[in-house]
Amino acid sequence: MEKLTNKEEEIMHILWKLEKGFVKDVMAEIKDDQPHYNTLSTIIRNLEEKGYVGHTAYGKTHQYHPIVSKETYRKGFMNTAIDNYFNNSYKNMVSFFAKEEKISVEELKEIIALIENQK
Repeated sequence: MEKLTNKEEEIMHILWKLEKGFVKDVMAEIKDDQPHYNTLSTIIRNLEEKGYVGHTAYGKTHQYHPIVSKETYRKGFMNTAIDNYFNNSYKNMVSFFAKEEKISVEELKEIIALIENQK
């Protein structure tokens, strides 16, 4: 999967939420730093070229829908982040969050229980 820019990722989150929509529908969901309509249309077409979005044509108007699921994107994103920032080690990732106090002992116990129950 090709990497997305921050703005492309923001648009994908909107399309995942909407499930399908026209450019005006996506525009209505953008709260801060709203781009010009033509700029947004270009971003969505770029997402289509990258294979993340498809469309249904209604005359000259297109209704867009995600092709790549949020779960598939999340998996690829996390694998890349773990590889790039944690030397491909989930242990390093979890210890990072523990040191930063972003994960509690209780949450770690829940994770261990989930792993043990999958065996």
